[in-house]
Amino acid sequence: MDVRDSNGAILQDGDNVTLIKDLKVKGTSETLKRGTMIKGIQLTDNPDEVNCRHAKIKGLVLRAEFLKKA
Repeated sequence: MDVRDSNGAILQDGDNVTLIKDLKVKGTSETLKRGTMIKGIQLTDNPDEVNCRHAKIKGLVLRAEFLKKA
């Protein structure tokens, strides 16, 4: 099962991605800005979601539709 970013590129474990939209993070006062680089994503069982880490936020799950392969 392929996980695709907003442009249709196939994502794999360990890829670097950038955000295409400002995203508010539930449970925190943080907002991830458009263009933020997320390094080393991990795929999940759900093809619409990826696990990733950000400097300030642990256990972050992002929807693939808001990502672009870097």
